[in-house]
Amino acid sequence: MKEGVKIVTIGGGSSYTPELMEGFIKRYDQLPVKEIWLVDIEDGKEKLEIVGGLAQRMWDASPYDVKVYTSLDRKEALRDANFVTTQFRVGLLDARIKDERIPALHGMLGQETNGAGGMFKAFRTVPVIGQIVEDMKEVCPDAWLINFTNPSGMITEAVIKHFGWKKCIGLCNVPTIAMMSEPDILGKDIKDLNYRFAGLNHFHWHKVYDEKGNDLTPVIIENINEKNNGTPVNLYQAPFSKELLRSMNLVPCGYHRYYYMKQAMLDHAMEEFHEGGTRAEQMKQTEKELFEIYKNSQLHEKPEQLSKRGGTYYSDAACECICAIYGNKKIHMVVSTQNNGAIPCLADDSIVEVSCEISATGAQPMAWGKMRPAEKGWLQLMKAMEECTIEAAITGDYGLALEAFTLNPLVENNEETQVVLDELLVAHEKYLPQFKEKIQELKERGVHSTDPVVMDLMENGK
Repeated sequence: MKEGVKIVTIGGGSSYTPELMEGFIKRYDQLPVKEIWLVDIEDGKEKLEIVGGLAQRMWDASPYDVKVYTSLDRKEALRDANFVTTQFRVGLLDARIKDERIPALHGMLGQETNGAGGMFKAFRTVPVIGQIVEDMKEVCPDAWLINFTNPSGMITEAVIKHFGWKKCIGLCNVPTIAMMSEPDILGKDIKDLNYRFAGLNHFHWHKVYDEKGNDLTPVIIENINEKNNGTPVNLYQAPFSKELLRSMNLVPCGYHRYYYMKQAMLDHAMEEFHEGGTRAEQMKQTEKELFEIYKNSQLHEKPEQLSKRGGTYYSDAACECICAIYGNKKIHMVVSTQNNGAIPCLADDSIVEVSCEISATGAQPMAWGKMRPAEKGWLQLMKAMEECTIEAAITGDYGLALEAFTLNPLVENNEETQVVLDELLVAHEKYLPQFKEKIQELKERGVHSTDPVVMDLMENGK
């Protein structure tokens, strides 16, 4: 590997790719990249060419001689890769629009990685990541797979536990955002702080200590509802109950708002839905504007507008993780990896999101220890939901999909639950071949979404 590194990015036509290039450029002295392959599918060809052009201009403006290749041939691109990063979205943003609009029409949350939308993103994505792993086994059997395709924890669990690719680490920008924001609240430099995270992707808690081991978690809790507190920009900042958090003495991630303040988050989502469309529709417009900017042949750096996209620091975390593996850096990062006893109330082979030491051997989880009853209960419920979702995604078992829906706290267990499941299955038929027989049965019964936006997407083959 030392003679030069080959990196392949699946979903290379993503609007996030310029941040990925920026991360590799600034770490070139630690990670001597030789070539980067950006891979996408036919539907993403135009975006791939646009972002590929910008990526090459960014390298050309640097002191480094790195070639960027674009390809629609995944297996050929993967050949002899050292690192593979995944940032793809099956069905593109149009699929996310369906994920969000169909539940909303029934008064239910359809958020991208949580609730009904998150489970359907997994249903579409798990089979594809399985195909990618099969290609890797054939043409780059020694490569590391760095996944930040959402829902990141479930996709990482499918890769490691079900598809047998052990050299895989899942990433998320949420812990990074917290660790970038909180030092200012504490009046400290991050190098003087010690962080410990434990939980699942988009469902973790953390604590923070100073250089003398003093617990500073209460300070973060008292400031948790202030601006710039580490909440991702794409999340509505409904105020946490400080009484709840003081009792826990844990800092929840921003996504816990969907569970701790479910009604407030649902009300806000429904207000957005009725007034200006879903978050996905807003993102589609933002992405359109970004690609117009990317087309500028004079542009040779990551544009500032990319920070509005909601996934800032994602790509930077991927670069840091790859550097840590390549350079055996033994640094602290928060990643999704096999539990191996770090959280005793979950199985050893469960994928958890925890503080880890990252080195040439991958992610070594740091033991968190015993969870209190409330957090233990939450984790076991959410992990059961994830496991049902993954198995349903692999097998196409409708009963398991319904079980997953019934378990998820953001999918109300009422007469609408199965209606939403069925409408989403029909709406996503193109990307759910494992559910083919059930979808055909539903169509024969006349099941379909009455949402005009969804109907228009389907009429246009999306």
